[in-house]
Amino acid sequence: MTTPLHGQVAAVTGAASGIGRASAEAMLAAGARVVLVDRDAAALDALCVQRGDAAIPLVLDLLDPTACATLMPRILDATGRLDIFHANAGSHIGGDLVDADTTAIDRMLNLNINVVMKNVHDVLPHMIARRSGDILVTGALAAHYPTPWEPVYAASKWAIDCFVQTVRRQVFKHGLRVGAVSPGPVATGLLADWPAEKLAEARAAGSLVEPAEVAEVILFMLTRPRHMTIRDVVLMPTNFDL
Repeated sequence: MTTPLHGQVAAVTGAASGIGRASAEAMLAAGARVVLVDRDAAALDALCVQRGDAAIPLVLDLLDPTACATLMPRILDATGRLDIFHANAGSHIGGDLVDADTTAIDRMLNLNINVVMKNVHDVLPHMIARRSGDILVTGALAAHYPTPWEPVYAASKWAIDCFVQTVRRQVFKHGLRVGAVSPGPVATGLLADWPAEKLAEARAAGSLVEPAEVAEVILFMLTRPRHMTIRDVVLMPTNFDL
């Protein structure tokens, strides 16, 4: 087995399940040490026991501003450096806007936008000082197409897509790469609030992507030569109709 990330240290938020877990597992298999960040302590412990010493659990509630601010110091305390940061943690609200709970809107926008921006802000000084680093953000196909069944979620991903493009332009001069992976519907718990008929239709048609398939794309992005940045990858099931 090749280990193209041997010697590198990565951190992944929302690492206990879904895309975050698949991303962390792919990086571990590629030879990296990985800090797995999530608020679900039991899930992190179970995963890290399976993966050995290279998997480092970091239990953190990113929606707690005080705790969120400790992310980078705690990563450095555990590993001494950071080469790869995958801002993956997020949540989903689907359905008609008029039916949405405004408290849930606040929570989702905070996690999908504010937390990502704060985490990247806190990671940048370390990477700029080292003049090397990769920052990846989990976007969504919804960042590129106004999906009518999830206007709040889509708006959050449009905002983060803009953030990725603008920050990349600020930091490439420091040797940093910034990119987003934007999958179509992925078979994770985030789809739990899809309309039941929409989810059933997608499953029956094979119109879902698996988390491991997204992780393969993330690994491709990370293993390109340093002079090459894969800025955006949009991936979806071949027969997904948009």
